[in-house]
Amino acid sequence: MERKSNKQPKLHVKKGDTVKVIAGNANGKTGVVLEVIASKRRVIVEGINVVTKHIKPSAASPEGGITKTEAAIHISNVMLVDAKTGDATRTGRKLQDGKLVRFSKKTGDVV
Repeated sequence: MERKSNKQPKLHVKKGDTVKVIAGNANGKTGVVLEVIASKRRVIVEGINVVTKHIKPSAASPEGGITKTEAAIHISNVMLVDAKTGDATRTGRKLQDGKLVRFSKKTGDVV
């Protein structure tokens, strides 16, 4: 019986990257990645896919109420924004000084 690998998938965006939404209701908007959920292949982007949540009153929040939070969107619907040009770009990986680094396919610069 073969072992299952516990490796996380390599994704084209990381936390803190500026991304552009290329599909869905927020098509064309840009924002910063707040969180990457690698197991579900989803990202939470600042100001994108804002949903209304109803909070039930509890001991921690006796008021309860309605809050707006960002919901996750699929990672295939976002594209990294190149810092040099400000345009969305695909990313690749290459070895540089023994380390695997991401680079912009549009300009060739390391991200």
